[in-house]
Amino acid sequence: MQTSTRDSGAASVGRVRSYLSNMGPSWVAGAIAAGPATMGSLITGGGAFDYALFWVVVLSAVAGAFAQYLAMRLGVLTERGIVGVVADRLGDTWAWLLVLDVVVAAGVAQLLIMKTVASVSATVTGVDSRVWGVVWAVVLAAGLATRGYRFLETVAKLLVSVVVVAFVASLFVVPIDASAAVGGLVPSLPSGSALVAAGILGGAVHITLITMHSYTMRARGWTADDYDLATFDVVASMLVAFGIYSVAIYLVTASVLTSGDLSTVEAAQALGPFAGRFAEWLFLFGLLGAAVSTLGGNTIVPPFLLADKLGWGTTVEDDRYRGLLVAAALLSAPGAFIGGPVLSQLALVLAIGTVGTPFAIAVVLYLLNSPAVPESNSAVANLAGLALLVVSGALAANFVREQVAAGLGPLSGAILVFAVVLGLATVGVFGKYVRREGAFA
Repeated sequence: MQTSTRDSGAASVGRVRSYLSNMGPSWVAGAIAAGPATMGSLITGGGAFDYALFWVVVLSAVAGAFAQYLAMRLGVLTERGIVGVVADRLGDTWAWLLVLDVVVAAGVAQLLIMKTVASVSATVTGVDSRVWGVVWAVVLAAGLATRGYRFLETVAKLLVSVVVVAFVASLFVVPIDASAAVGGLVPSLPSGSALVAAGILGGAVHITLITMHSYTMRARGWTADDYDLATFDVVASMLVAFGIYSVAIYLVTASVLTSGDLSTVEAAQALGPFAGRFAEWLFLFGLLGAAVSTLGGNTIVPPFLLADKLGWGTTVEDDRYRGLLVAAALLSAPGAFIGGPVLSQLALVLAIGTVGTPFAIAVVLYLLNSPAVPESNSAVANLAGLALLVVSGALAANFVREQVAAGLGPLSGAILVFAVVLGLATVGVFGKYVRREGAFA
């Protein structure tokens, strides 16, 4: 019996080691989630609202992991890209709507992420940010077109780990108000916090992360036989690594900063207790690392979905897909020419992405409860998925309401139209589900 227990323990340790060495796809999603937009939202939230939004931070890690778990289930159980499954089960119109949703959300984010990369590069080197925008776009196009997904995955894991360590180190030397932090776990939305709250949640539960997962797993060749490895991958990257990243940044900034209207220099003060007079530089390099990994990960998402819808391959072996990658990379260069403060714009980008996320969640839930999947969702998973849909929808609605209340302009008007179209589409998905179930009743 003792030998059997020892053998079982050794087998478990061996399995964990194997999982650790083979995990990867969810880390690309984690690299996007742990990017400068999320960092900007966390810093703004901590500086402007102290610990009041801590509950959103914790919720974002749990919700992000669960959203990736649902996306993982769909990918490994169908062994196909999400767009192809949507086209088969819902029709071409719905598939194109999903592609459009992703292209808009990821495209807007791409421009602001490039602006971040170029701005930080300019601060570090003294070279004009517009020059850096062109340089990074060319480097990105060349890297993705020649080396492909596995290179991106390796860079993502490395950069996420470095950024996490930097902020965790600060967490140990910053005086955290434990009682205030615990109080921040009670849900509340202070006046003016809807944008920031939507940005924080949007960093983890985002349409690009949900839709890309089936394609990154296909790039690794994962099938239903890799279900346990894929689950471990999600937990390690989104729940553990991203969760620690989010909590550490938020607690540090809520303890140190006193303003949510931050410049890069002011945000660097979050690392002051750890890095002393080098705080600004450490923050800048951390922000640059997060931005570069996010830029690469975000670039591949629209080409994945568009190539799938057009019936093309989704690897660099297909020249048409490679062309989409190059185009997406080069089209990010104009982001370096956008004016205005970086961090506040990043929070807006994530909030816009949050508007498109409920539709993606509804589509995934529909497909997971359809004949497309040989093993349907459990009742608990469905209820948790619906709760995720309600929470993300409520934060998105709050954000849209706040934008409209501030006065309709070109941007707020576009956000309102985007929200209405996708809101109706989300209702339509549930209507199709009810009709389908009624037909089989």
